[in-house]
Amino acid sequence: MIQTLKNNLLTVTASTHGAELQNITANFNGHEYLWHGDPAFWGRRSPVLFPQVGQSWDGVFRIDGHEYHMGQHGFARDMDFEVLDTDIEDEIWFRLDATDEALLRYPRRFRLDIGYRLQGERLTVLWRVENHDTRSMDFQIGAHPAFMLPEFSAADPVHGYFAFDARDLRSQVIAEKGCVGTAEKAVPLADGFLPIEASTFADDALIFGGNRVHRVSLLTKEKAPYLSLFFRSPYVGLWAPKPDAPFVCIEPWYGRADSVGYTGDFHGKTAVNTLQPGETFNAEYTIIFENI
Repeated sequence: MIQTLKNNLLTVTASTHGAELQNITANFNGHEYLWHGDPAFWGRRSPVLFPQVGQSWDGVFRIDGHEYHMGQHGFARDMDFEVLDTDIEDEIWFRLDATDEALLRYPRRFRLDIGYRLQGERLTVLWRVENHDTRSMDFQIGAHPAFMLPEFSAADPVHGYFAFDARDLRSQVIAEKGCVGTAEKAVPLADGFLPIEASTFADDALIFGGNRVHRVSLLTKEKAPYLSLFFRSPYVGLWAPKPDAPFVCIEPWYGRADSVGYTGDFHGKTAVNTLQPGETFNAEYTIIFENI
C-alpha cells in the first residue's frame, strides 16, 4: 500500500512494505530525486536499517548467550508495516511490532515507528523505537536513501560533488566479509569538495564516524546546490554499488557494521543503542531539496 504526502513543491510516496520511500518528485518539472530501484544496479530505494546496521561477523550475533542469524542491515526493510492514523496534515506514520517470526531472529519485543514530515522543501524522516520487552534491548538503526545524480552520464569523469560540515575527513574501511577493519584512510577534499568519480567507492562505502559529520550536501557537476542531509547520528555512510551507478546513497546511522572478527554479545558491538523496558528512542534526519 502506498501513502502520499504533497505540498506545492514536492510529492512524496512511501510504501507499507518496509516503510520505504518510493518517490520524491518536484511538482514544477517532474524531476525525481529518489532512485527508482532498478535491480540492474540496486533493487532498493530507501530502506530502513533495523535492528542492525551493516553486517555481523559471519552473519551471526549473540544475545543472552544464544546465537542468531541475520542478514545485512536487519529485517525491518523486508517486513510489512501498518499505517497509523494521524490528524497531522503534513505527516504519515508506519508501525512495525515484533512478530513471532521477528522474535526468532531478534529476541526482544519492540515497536518501530517510521514517520515522514513534508514542510516546504524539507522532508524529515522520524524514527521511534520502543522497548516492549521485560529486558534491556540493544539495537541499531540507520537510513539508506539513494539519490539520483542530476544529468548523469557514465562517460563524465565527475558525476557531481559532496560537501561536508567538517574537514580532515578519514573513512573507516570495510576490510573483510562486509565488516570494518582497524585501518582508516584519508579522504582528501579539493577546495572543500569531494568529487564523485568512478573510483570514489572502489573500496566500498565511505564511513565517517566519531560524531564529526552532521551535514552532507550533494552538488551538481557544476557545483550547484542540489540537496543536503542534516542529521545528529554518530556515523554517516556514502555508497554506490558500481562505478557507473546513476545514484549515490547518503546514510545517517546510529550503528555500524561489526569489526572484523567480532564474536561478542550484541551489547558490545560498535555504536549500539540501549533501551531499558518501557523506554523510547527518538531520532530524525532532514533532507533539504535546494534546486526547486
